[in-house]
Amino acid sequence: MKKLILLLIICNACNSDKMNSTHSTPLSPSPFNQLMNDFHSHSLRLDPVNATFQGLKEFNGLFPNYISKEYLADKKNTYIDLQSRLNNIDKSTLSKQDALSHDILQWELQIALDELNFPFELTPIDQMWSINLVMGQLASGSSAQPFETVKDYENWFTRVNNYMIWCQTALANMREGIRKGIVLPKPLIKKVIPQFKILGGGKVEDHLFYKPALKIPNSIEAKKRTQIKKDMVLLVHNKLMPLHKEMADFFETEYLIAGRESSGVDVYPFGADLYDFMIKKNTTTNLTAQEIHDLGLNEVKRIRGEMEKVMQQLNYSGDLLSFFDHVRQNKDLMPFTSPKEVIDNFNRIHERMLPQLDELFELKPKAGFEVRQTEAFREASASAEYNPGSIDGTRPGVFYVPIPDVTAYNTYGDEDLFLHEAIPGHHYQISLQQENEELPAFRKNLWYSSYGEGWALYCESLGEELGLYTDPYQYFGMLGNEMHRAIRLVVDTGIHAFGWSREKAIKYSMNNEAESESSIISEIERYMAMPGQALSYKIGQLKILELRKKAEEQLGDKFNIKDFHNIMLKNGCVPLNLLEELTNDWINEIKKKN
Repeated sequence: MKKLILLLIICNACNSDKMNSTHSTPLSPSPFNQLMNDFHSHSLRLDPVNATFQGLKEFNGLFPNYISKEYLADKKNTYIDLQSRLNNIDKSTLSKQDALSHDILQWELQIALDELNFPFELTPIDQMWSINLVMGQLASGSSAQPFETVKDYENWFTRVNNYMIWCQTALANMREGIRKGIVLPKPLIKKVIPQFKILGGGKVEDHLFYKPALKIPNSIEAKKRTQIKKDMVLLVHNKLMPLHKEMADFFETEYLIAGRESSGVDVYPFGADLYDFMIKKNTTTNLTAQEIHDLGLNEVKRIRGEMEKVMQQLNYSGDLLSFFDHVRQNKDLMPFTSPKEVIDNFNRIHERMLPQLDELFELKPKAGFEVRQTEAFREASASAEYNPGSIDGTRPGVFYVPIPDVTAYNTYGDEDLFLHEAIPGHHYQISLQQENEELPAFRKNLWYSSYGEGWALYCESLGEELGLYTDPYQYFGMLGNEMHRAIRLVVDTGIHAFGWSREKAIKYSMNNEAESESSIISEIERYMAMPGQALSYKIGQLKILELRKKAEEQLGDKFNIKDFHNIMLKNGCVPLNLLEELTNDWINEIKKKN
């Protein structure tokens, strides 16, 4: 489920033959192809919300109880069976692409099984990653859940009713977590309370979950439209409002009292093992917390030096900390009076870089692309993010921008942000992966943060090559965002491995980056909610930069940037060790030809 939300997709019944004949190129029934088919169909069965984001409509009414004992046992047994079958496949008999799929499948199954060793189901709700927020996004009517036919509305009613069962299980699980001392930190609980409160009352017609009733198309006959609206009123007023009020009351009283004072998972007896697992899952490496912490400290020092060069270019006479304040408070960098102006500015950035994209990229996606403001219900706690389009191309990829206060919206990092979240970052990588007919179905929506976020952070470094960063403040924005990711290596490990408090992490960030205090607080609380995820960006970027440097040095004038980017993109999301093997093979092939 976390994969779905990291991509902001990003993680019931369907047979593999139907899935592969309808949604991907059919695979011949060899044992390995059948295994890949089965893994894919089981993945959709276990996570139908993810399937909805992929545009697979037959899953739109399904919502399993992701945190029930029965579901977790089913998931474990399914993956053990698939892993046993995989172990009986002779990898040496497979084609090169199938051998890569074999390695990826082995990784996927082992990580999924290892994850089940930890009690994530006891803390199923937080302020930014949990499935209730995804359901709110779907309820908005502007996301992946379609509302075009009577069947679509029937699917939604069924899905919401099952979501309410999940909510009741979440309450039971969190109470078990209280008994076992496995609970959220108090600051995160305080952020969750208003998210449920706003859904626990008010006018039905203003409720987030009523919005689909405002979008009923005229193609549905009038009698049916009337019935759908009546059913929606009953659903919202009689079920969803009382349930969300119950959730808000629980978080505000019982759970807040039990919330922990500690910021990191190191407080748990199994905390060290949990964090080691999260590092491995999110970076796809075997790096230790200490190695990552030290790497972060070195990167922070390097980037500070680059920032000071920008200060000199701008003839700024103060120190770096005062320059951060200058950037944060510079009204010239806050020119907008309406959210539309923010969106228009991102579209202008896109237009400026279009001529240069042909020089760097041969592979480009067919999928559509849009920039939108983040929905109001989650805007206060959200970061800018990318939501992938559907595999069939009917829904575009969307770059969401939170604009809670447009008068305080600072533009200094917008060029860099667009390169990361939109083009050529997440939109290129994810769309090309979905459109790649050479990939088996299960790889079309795989997500590894170290690769996906590493690629997006690498794309930030391409700004000058794409005709951007001509304004020193925009270049400083790139350095600021790189610093932001370097700081994550320090504070995430500090919080979860070395006993850092929330306040110490906030102070360290404030001393080393120009983000606002409110933004930094949200970021630190994000790391508290999802240990290790924020490590993936910088670890992945450094690996891709390392691979590019290696290729440039070994190939000399035979190096072609388009070919390098092809290697980075054409196989979809892969763990970093496999990306390195693919790059080394490409380098050796070029050498042999010359």
